[in-house]
Amino acid sequence: MASKIARVALPVPLDKQFDYLIKPDQAPVVGARVRVPFGRQQLVGVVVALTDQSDFPLNQLKGISAVLDHAPLWPDSLFELLRWASSYYQYPLGDTLANAMPTLLRKGREASPASLKVWQLTDAGRDQPLPTRAPRQAQVLNLLRNDRWSHEALLGEEISAAILKTLSDKGWIEACEARPPQRAWTDDFAITEEKPRLNDEQALAVASVNANPGFGCYLLEGVTGSGKTEVYLNLLEPVLAAGKQALILVPEIGLTPQTINRFRRRFNVPLQTVHSGLNDTERLSAWLAGRDNQAGIIIGTRSALFTPCHNLGIIIVDEEHDASYKQQDSLRYHARDLAVMRASKENIPIILGSATPALESLHNANTGKYHHLTLTRRAGNARQARHGVLDVKGLYLEAGLSAPLIAQMRKHLEAGNQVMLFLNRRGFAPAIMCHACGWLAECQRCDAYYTFHQQSGELRCHHCATQRPVMPQCHQCGSTQLHAVGVGTEQLEQQLATLFPDYKTVRIDRDSTRRKGSLENYLEAIRNNEYQILIGTQMLAKGHHFPDVTLVGLIDVDSALFSNDFRASERLAQLFIQVAGRAGRASKPGEVLLQTHHPEHALLQALLHQGYDAFARSALTERKQAWLPPFTYLALFRAEANSSEQTEQFLQQVRGIFETSPLYDQYTPVLGPNPAPLARRAGRYRWQLLLQAPDRKTLQRMLTVAKPAIQMLPLARKVRWSIDVEPQDLT
Repeated sequence: MASKIARVALPVPLDKQFDYLIKPDQAPVVGARVRVPFGRQQLVGVVVALTDQSDFPLNQLKGISAVLDHAPLWPDSLFELLRWASSYYQYPLGDTLANAMPTLLRKGREASPASLKVWQLTDAGRDQPLPTRAPRQAQVLNLLRNDRWSHEALLGEEISAAILKTLSDKGWIEACEARPPQRAWTDDFAITEEKPRLNDEQALAVASVNANPGFGCYLLEGVTGSGKTEVYLNLLEPVLAAGKQALILVPEIGLTPQTINRFRRRFNVPLQTVHSGLNDTERLSAWLAGRDNQAGIIIGTRSALFTPCHNLGIIIVDEEHDASYKQQDSLRYHARDLAVMRASKENIPIILGSATPALESLHNANTGKYHHLTLTRRAGNARQARHGVLDVKGLYLEAGLSAPLIAQMRKHLEAGNQVMLFLNRRGFAPAIMCHACGWLAECQRCDAYYTFHQQSGELRCHHCATQRPVMPQCHQCGSTQLHAVGVGTEQLEQQLATLFPDYKTVRIDRDSTRRKGSLENYLEAIRNNEYQILIGTQMLAKGHHFPDVTLVGLIDVDSALFSNDFRASERLAQLFIQVAGRAGRASKPGEVLLQTHHPEHALLQALLHQGYDAFARSALTERKQAWLPPFTYLALFRAEANSSEQTEQFLQQVRGIFETSPLYDQYTPVLGPNPAPLARRAGRYRWQLLLQAPDRKTLQRMLTVAKPAIQMLPLARKVRWSIDVEPQDLT
C-alpha cells in the first residue's frame, strides 16, 4: 500500500521537516523535489521520507502542489552525505539540500537538459525552389533538405537570426524543440598527447594508489614544481579507461585554463568546470552533465563537491590546505573533509595534494589515517630557489620597496627574466591620515579604516563594502593635508612605472580582474612575456607556472608574524612556500627575497633553514602542548546584533546552557564570550564563544543536546547567530 504522507525538507532556517499529504495521482520518491504550500508562498523542497504517521491529524495537513522529479536528484551515497553534513555542521537539512543544488533547480526548473531549438522545412519549404537572389536563404533551405539543424549550428554557418526569421515569416521553415543527443564518451576514450616519463617518486605514488582500488585517503606532499599534476593525470588514466568519472577540486584561484587544458590535452573526454564565474544556466548544465555521464572529468571549486556523478571513480583535492575550501557562511562545511567522507561512501580513492599540507592532514598521516606519499624533487631540470631575508629596519622604502630589493629586481630584469612581487593588500593605501592632527578616515559602520583606491578615487571598506568619495579635508580639524598611509598594490604599481619605465608591469588582484575572462587574458600575456613585472595578491601566489619568473619578492608579511589567530603562523608558512615556488620553475635558477623588520623571528628562520616539514613538526608539537586543533576540536558560536549588550547577554546564556550540561567537564571548556577581532561590522556588534572538545564525538553530542535549548532562548530571535564547526577563521 502506497504511503499517504511525504516528509519534506524545506529551505527555511528551522531544524525540522514538514508533512504533506500525497494526492492519489502523485508518486513522490525520497530524494526528489516537490512544490508545496508554506504559509502564503509556494516553496520547492526535497522529500526525505514517505510515511503513514504524522504528529498532526490528516485533515490538518496540506497537499503537495506538484511533484517535480520522478527520480532522486542525487545518488543514494551523495544524498546520505548531505544528510550527514547537515547533522555534523549543525545546519538545517532543507537549507543544506538547497545549497547542494544549482539555483535553477531551487527555483523548480526541470532537472533535465534544456531543449534545443531546431529548424526544419515546412511542406511549403520543401516545394520551394532555391531563391537565386538570396544566397543565404538558399543555403538554409539546402541544408534543411537533408536533416534538421539546431539554431546554434546554423549560426555557426554564418547564417544570421534575421535570415531565419525571414524564412519563418514566409512559412518555408519552422522552429521546434528537440532533446540534445545523449552520447556516451566512454567508447571514444583515448590518450591524446605523449606522456612524460615519471621519476621514481611519481611512479611510486601512482602505483601506491592503483594497488588499492577501494577507499583510501592519500596525502600527496610534493614540493612546488615536483609534478603533482602529472601524478594526477596518470591516476586518472585507468579510471577513465574503465568508464568511470573523476572529480577534481581546486581553490578558486587555481581554476585557470592552464590547469584545465592540461587535462583536455591528455584525454579526449568531455570536461565540465564548476565555479563562481558560471551563470545559472551553465551551472545547471555542468550539474546535469555529471549526473547523466556526459562528462568524464569535473573540475571545480568547493561547491563542485555536490555534483552528482553517474559512476565516480576517483576524487582529487588539489592545494588541499587552501582556506577557500572552507565555506564561511550558510552551510559552513569544509570541502576537503567532506570530500574524504564522500570518497568513503563511494568506496573510491581520494588524493589530497599540496606542497604545504594542512597540519590536520599531516596529523592524520602521522597517525595512520591517511597514506603519506612524498615528492621531494622538482620535475625536469628545475632547481630549488635560493631563499633570502632582507632586514629593512632603518632603510628608506619606496612604496614598500627597499634599495637591495630594487637592485636585485634590476639585475633579473636586465637578464631578460620576469619578477614577481607579492603584496596581499589591495588598493593604493590601507588608510588615509591627516598630517596635521593624526585623524584617520574610519568606516562609519565597522571598526576598520577605509582603504584608499586611487584608480577609482574612492575610499572603500573591505569589510562591509561601503564606498565614498575621497574627502577634500580632515573631518576633525579641517586641514587639507591628507596623506595615504601604508602601501597597496595600486601604489606599488605606480612606483614601479617610475622605477622601471622600460619594463611593463601588470597588477593581478580582485580589482583588476573583475571582468569575466580578464584573469585568463592576463595570465596568458604573462606567459607570452608581454609583462616583465608581476604584482599580485594571493590570486597570483598559487598554482601558476611562469617559466621566466626568476625572482619573487615578498613585500610585507610582518603583520602575520604577530597575529592573535593561532593558525596565522601556519598560513604564513604555507604562503611563503607557495609564493617561493613561483620562482625558478623551469631550467632558470630562482631567487626568493622576503622583506621584514624581524629577520630573527623563529618562524622565518625555521622556514629559511629547515623548510616546511621542520616547521610543521614544531607547530604540531606546540599545538599539542596548547591543546589546539588537530589535537582538540572546536565549535565557534558567532552572534551579532545592533546592541552589543544584547549580543553578549545571548552568548552568556549559551555558555550557561553548556556549563549545566551533564557532558560538560574540564575537557570541554567554554571560552568567552568575547568581542570578535572585528568587533563591529556593517553597523552590527559581533561577539564570539568558543567550545572545545577532546574528540569529534563529544563535540557533536554537546552541540546536539544544547542546540534545542539555545533555540528556545528569547534572545535567539533577536540576534543573528550561527555555529561554525571546526572553524578555520576566528575573525
